[in-house]
Amino acid sequence: MPKGGKTMADNKIISIPDGKICDYVDGKFRNDTPEEYVRQTIEKRLINEHKYDVTQIKIEYTLQLGSRKPRADIVIFKKDCTEQKQENVYIIIECKKETVDARNAKDGVEQLKSYMSACPNCEWGMWTNGKQKEVFKKYVNDQGKLDFMDYNDIPSADGNLDDINRPKRTSLKNAYDDNLLFVFKTCHNHIHVNDGLQKQPAFFELLKVIFCKIEDERNIPNPLEFYTTSEERSNPDGQLTVKKRISKIFERVKKKHGKIFDSNDEIKLAPRSLAYIVSELQKYSLLNTNIDIKGKAYEEIVGANLRGDRGEFFTPRNVMKMTVEMVNPKVDEKVLDSSCGTGGFLVTAMTHVITRLEAKFAEQMGLPQKDWDYDTKKLFQEKISEFSWLWLRKSVMIREEHLSSSVIRRATKYSFLRRIMSMCLMK
Repeated sequence: MPKGGKTMADNKIISIPDGKICDYVDGKFRNDTPEEYVRQTIEKRLINEHKYDVTQIKIEYTLQLGSRKPRADIVIFKKDCTEQKQENVYIIIECKKETVDARNAKDGVEQLKSYMSACPNCEWGMWTNGKQKEVFKKYVNDQGKLDFMDYNDIPSADGNLDDINRPKRTSLKNAYDDNLLFVFKTCHNHIHVNDGLQKQPAFFELLKVIFCKIEDERNIPNPLEFYTTSEERSNPDGQLTVKKRISKIFERVKKKHGKIFDSNDEIKLAPRSLAYIVSELQKYSLLNTNIDIKGKAYEEIVGANLRGDRGEFFTPRNVMKMTVEMVNPKVDEKVLDSSCGTGGFLVTAMTHVITRLEAKFAEQMGLPQKDWDYDTKKLFQEKISEFSWLWLRKSVMIREEHLSSSVIRRATKYSFLRRIMSMCLMK
């Protein structure tokens, strides 16, 4: 929790009535609706990722717009604000259910812009429905009129805008709760809608970009290249620059993972879409985010695209974790999961072993993981990368001569998915 206070939901044990939720910020009971789910996820992100103090945030804040008094879903005041009045609102956030489109005349981004215009010192606004996200910075244009610039994200509590446009390794954030899932869904939906791809091809294009993100994070100690500035994202020339930058990373990915990608593979997204996807992913550390959060996001986005209609279902993660802890696999042992699907049990078992290897490596180095320098982290990454790939290959006991060609193709597809998860596990 941020310094200076806790959320209301953390202060006491409460009994929540059926059909209600306890608001993460102010502790009030609210109806458990799809729109409320979006708002609660955003509230957790503001507190845990952006590091705003709970005292800076107001929920369902009443605004004065002429004779109307609408309520903004979330408003944020600056830390040093002494009077939390409308004229001092700093950020406004509007949250909608998934079925409401950003272009909706009543509840879309124009509603947000009208709220921002009514607050003279409001600089930022965000509109989201969990699948779409729009961020604006308000400014006065050359004609002296209010205008709105598209931006990658709202600023965090420290107000640093540089990290919004080009994050540093030290500023990458760990995703919290369902926010990584929100990002994956937003990116996948953007590809599906704007590039005209069906859900499954859109999903695999997203995975290519995720590979690039992970490769860039692992390219220690070089500066991060997986980024787009707000200016680049907003114009065609800048979008092409971003595509060239990410394509260079993808060339490294193909060389490292020749069993997954052909040498002539390329990212097929339009430059505009790619720049948007990069802007959504760039602030997070996919390596350091909690494995359960990554696993949930991964499995839900896979579930929406590659299972269900074929009767395939995932074992719950808590069941996998409990089973693996009971079995307690060792480094030199093999794990057999004859119906491995996307490899959830295998990845959970590998994570179990890697955690012990990390503890042993930290003991050998005489330093806890949080105190490792870039060279130490890179050395550990190399050891674990080699180990994880060999361990997964040994553990997936499938003899191709006993399988039909269709099953082999299916196993190859899932091997691709297992690999993206194993890479995400690397510290």
